[in-house]
Amino acid sequence: MNIFSVITLLGGLAFFLYGMNVMSDGLEKSANGKLDKSLKKVTHNRFLAMLFGAAMTIAVQSSSAVTVMLVGLVNAGILEFGQTIGVLMGSNIGTTLTAWILSLAGIESDVFWIQLLKPANFSLVFALIGIILMMVSKKQKHKNIGNILIGFAVLMFGMKLMSEAMEPLSEMPEFANLLTAFKNPILAVAFGAIFTGIIQSSAASVAILQALSMAGGVTYGMAIPIIMGQNIGTCVTALLSSIGVSRNAKKVAVVHLSFNIFGTLICLIPFCIGDMIFQWAFVDMEITPFMIAIVHSIFNVVTTMLLLPFAKQLEKLANKIIPELDQEEIQTIKLDDRILTVPALAVTKSFDLTVEMCKVSKKALSKAVDMIGSYNEKTETEIADMETRLDKLEDQLGTYMMKISKIGVSEEDSKKVAKILHTIDDFERIGDHAVNVVAVAKEIHDKKTNFSENAQKELAVLAEAVSEILELTSEAFRTSNLELAATVEPLDKVISNLILEVKSNHIKRLQKGTCTIELGFALNDLLNSYQRVSDHCSNIAVAVIEAQHGTFDTHEYLHDIKELHKEEYIGKFKELSQKFSL
Repeated sequence: MNIFSVITLLGGLAFFLYGMNVMSDGLEKSANGKLDKSLKKVTHNRFLAMLFGAAMTIAVQSSSAVTVMLVGLVNAGILEFGQTIGVLMGSNIGTTLTAWILSLAGIESDVFWIQLLKPANFSLVFALIGIILMMVSKKQKHKNIGNILIGFAVLMFGMKLMSEAMEPLSEMPEFANLLTAFKNPILAVAFGAIFTGIIQSSAASVAILQALSMAGGVTYGMAIPIIMGQNIGTCVTALLSSIGVSRNAKKVAVVHLSFNIFGTLICLIPFCIGDMIFQWAFVDMEITPFMIAIVHSIFNVVTTMLLLPFAKQLEKLANKIIPELDQEEIQTIKLDDRILTVPALAVTKSFDLTVEMCKVSKKALSKAVDMIGSYNEKTETEIADMETRLDKLEDQLGTYMMKISKIGVSEEDSKKVAKILHTIDDFERIGDHAVNVVAVAKEIHDKKTNFSENAQKELAVLAEAVSEILELTSEAFRTSNLELAATVEPLDKVISNLILEVKSNHIKRLQKGTCTIELGFALNDLLNSYQRVSDHCSNIAVAVIEAQHGTFDTHEYLHDIKELHKEEYIGKFKELSQKFSL
């Protein structure tokens, strides 16, 4: 054993962790957002949540990643704290799959098909298939599968390096002396927890223990407590991720830690007492990678089954450790970086917040329009707050979309990201124009004047048309309804014509002396705001349609809809013109 063996060991660990990261990234992209929908369905049932937690951990190959994701989901307000407990317990079971795959490395046989079961052999086949898929296939789905296969091959190569680096240890008396320290179960648990906490991966920690067992000298009495400690050590990642989050999100990490500590105590104490009384012979026998996988699975299944009925008690314990504040916490909309571990969830949350922007902007303009002729200071403050909220949401979403773009998403989620990026500015600008409409209402109120009766009737029709284009745009964006989005453009043209007609009628009234120039300035500001709102709705509708086609060329689209779909466009335009006539 020399410095190069240490370098090989660390390099093998690096390959293992990188391969796991690549594989889990490919698996998540293949899921294409299904994790998010499934999570919301199953978390209300404790048993289903546990099964889903196990399946999800198998999918992303990391219980730490699942726990961090749950912290982020609670912090972002997607899940309630209590909904995560079953998923957390299930994630401990799901993480045992890696150990089972790695245990196949100990297979010895000259039969070709049996030899092919060894991960070191079939992972090479996976690598070949994976690189072919990535280089040849044009479909993102196939490229994701290629990523999964290559990630697994890299992971297995790392495991092989670690095993080779540890082979010389069996001949070192110093190593044998070191292992005797782990005959003390407390030290073994502490070592497992500390080592796993340092590398922040229980799967990698178990893999290293399996590689160590191949060198010989590791007994059941040493391995069992170490495995228990590894489950505690994997909580470090969740504890670190809980820094700076809401109190409910912190409770997720507390439950994860307390669950694993109780599980270790429940199993370790009977194990130690039983050994003292019966002096079990197997305790001093050398353990194999296969038996490590069995012990790892039994421990996690048993602790989960024993503690699952006490999920409510664990929840109460977390509430006592982190009590609620005397005053209710202020709810703020956040886009949590922890959700980026599962990009599909991050995209879903971002889209939900963009829909929220849509609702806020629509509500702000509706309130502003209602203030024309009936100004209210309290409502003005509400609209100003909405506009500030829209500004913050635009900044948050814009920054978050850049982060999502860097980590990569599925083809379907990529369309959502593009749609968000092309619309958040329009939603924010609608809020700005709502403030402008309020300014007109305030001006009229302060000067104790108002538009003529005819002007008010015309503005009522125009306001109704603007309200409808906002409603159409909102629904088209929320549901990605292309037919609905296609009706926005002819309505935008109707609104433009209405504005021209209102301006023309105002000039006639001005000539007759039934209206003043001063009111004309206010009317012009109001009409400009309505026009701009309509234009932003048109931009959003175009983005909804173009997102499905993967191209964003507004001018080309508007040309096509008026030329290639001329009859449909004219028919809809005539229908809407009759509906909103002065």
